Amino acid sequence: MENQGGITVQRALELPGLRSGLPEVMAGADRLSRTVRWVHAGEVPNIASLLKGGELLLTTGLGLGTRPAEQRAFVRRLADRGIAALVVELGPRFSRLPASIVDAARAAGLPLVQLHREVPFVTVTEEIHTEIVNGHYALLRQAEDVHRRCTEALLGGGGVPQVLGILADFTANPVFLETADGQLLYAAGTGAASADPLQIWDGMRGGREARATPPAGAVLVDVPGGGAGSGSVRARLVLLAVSGPLVTVHRMAAERAAGILAVVLMQARQEEELAARGRGDFLTDLAEGRITPEDAPAQARVLGFRPGEAPLLPVVMRLAPELSSSGNWALLARAVLEELSSVGVPVLLGVRPVEGRVPLLLGLRSGTERTAVADRVAAALRAGVERAGLERAGSYPPVVVVGVAGSWAAAGAGLRHAAETATAAQGLGDRPWYDARRLDIDLLLWRLRDHPDLAAFVDRAIGPLREHDRTARPPLLPTLESYLAHAGRKAETARELHLNRQTLYNRLARIGELLGTDLDDPQTVLALSLALRARRHIP
Repeated sequence: MENQGGITVQRALELPGLRSGLPEVMAGADRLSRTVRWVHAGEVPNIASLLKGGELLLTTGLGLGTRPAEQRAFVRRLADRGIAALVVELGPRFSRLPASIVDAARAAGLPLVQLHREVPFVTVTEEIHTEIVNGHYALLRQAEDVHRRCTEALLGGGGVPQVLGILADFTANPVFLETADGQLLYAAGTGAASADPLQIWDGMRGGREARATPPAGAVLVDVPGGGAGSGSVRARLVLLAVSGPLVTVHRMAAERAAGILAVVLMQARQEEELAARGRGDFLTDLAEGRITPEDAPAQARVLGFRPGEAPLLPVVMRLAPELSSSGNWALLARAVLEELSSVGVPVLLGVRPVEGRVPLLLGLRSGTERTAVADRVAAALRAGVERAGLERAGSYPPVVVVGVAGSWAAAGAGLRHAAETATAAQGLGDRPWYDARRLDIDLLLWRLRDHPDLAAFVDRAIGPLREHDRTARPPLLPTLESYLAHAGRKAETARELHLNRQTLYNRLARIGELLGTDLDDPQTVLALSLALRARRHIP
């Protein structure tokens, strides 16, 4: 079936043009199955430099040279260039090919043919080129037939497995669809009697090192991602040469199948994102009181969430604002759900791209497992963010806030509290998750962020320090923050800041001098702590 889109040397010799020249194969008779990609005629000594490989070269021998050394070098250069065959027309230059040329061709494994009768080279060129074009057209028709069958399968209700199955049957080899980073999505074998494609994948493509270097003879075709960035790749088709070689028409068919798969995956992504947004809308409506606790369980069951009488744990993850609009929310939802599959509790997960939030409800087996489940959920959320490519240098890390477990009656308020707290917590230190109950002060300050009294309070409390740190070094606000975080314990503060005691004492004295206050006074400490927490929410 395969001629790589050209014809073989043997087939070229059988066409009327060359056949009329009474061809005689002088060397390389065992290599007449080589593919002729193109035909070239020439008589110059440096003809090899003009060729790309795969050509059938027609010549009368004028450029071959007169000395045996020149003739051998001429043949070697052609062989090194990778031409398909050398055809020499006997006549005024040679009545028979010299032994130096024949021996050099045999040594190089280059098919060498002499023609005993004169033939019009233009006729030979036209015939072979026509045959090559017809061969290309035949390959295109085969590839288009695969495309048509894949399209019909989709219109008949099929999906990715059916498309891969058609491609596997056509190539008589296993076919796989993997993510851009090499994780297996789908696999298709060539029939019930064939080897398990998953075992083949593990053996030939499964390892990280194997993914970096494709197996010999494999065909890899990118499935375009259709994202905002040019050249984005959503997935990759992998054809492995197990039962037989993979040839040009197989790649052509795979390229056409890749276009179909891009549409299928885009549609699946859209449907998946719509479903995730629908769940996010339900959880938001519950948080905003638009769904009553009495109606919520029935609506949740429609969405696949059946926690029974278990306590419900509200969780909200908030992404940095600059990541919200460009995120692959369908991939994020799928990745998080896959990560959560091992948690072993019912999960209802939605997305709210506009607000940059991922709200969840989880059904706990008991109220005592809240911390353990929160640890695993937070890890799953962060792993999902990484898999979805929603991390960016310089952005705030995702904030995960865990509310208080309770009944459906408390779930809405818990989700609303967690969502607001997640917004208020952006810019705090990077922790796996925050307990919503411990951030009530930050939430209160966030709610007052637009009130002029808050800015005035911050300016009165720590304004001199902020002004100092704009122009002087070392900055003193970090020292004050650490000192208050350690409840005034100077030894611990010095260790965290990597300072000796005297340097810390000097800095604390300077802070007290600038603020005109006593750092040992409880009311002063409270005011400074609140001001430091509030300054994140004001310009």
